Amino acid sequence: QVQLVESGGGLVQAGGSLSLSCVASGRTFSSYAMGWFRQAPGKEREFVASINWSGDTVLYADSVKGRFTITRDNAKNTMYLQTANLKSEDTAVYYCAAHRRRFTATEQSDYDYWGQGIQVTVSS
Repeated sequence: QVQLVESGGGLVQAGGSLSLSCVASGRTFSSYAMGWFRQAPGKEREFVASINWSGDTVLYADSVKGRFTITRDNAKNTMYLQTANLKSEDTAVYYCAAHRRRFTATEQSDYDYWGQGIQVTVSS
């Protein structure tokens, strides 16, 4: 079992930035690929970014490409999402997720473990 806990969310003005973190329990963090998803009010949860087990392969949704950066530190069992130039449409609950296969993935069904989510609100 892997438990995931997100932190770093909050309220920010449009054009600002936030750094989200996801800490994983257990000793096998480095064997999991990780991802960030988000769910805006009234919308379905959507893919944001994914990173493979070693951190050398990343994927981004087109809507965040160039503004968000996903990284991981396997020694700290932690994944990060650095956001920049935030827009009102980035307002959502952000979830981190892990899956047992080592490669990046964009589908929710690929992921085995999920955090509780953290709110990010961008005011315009």
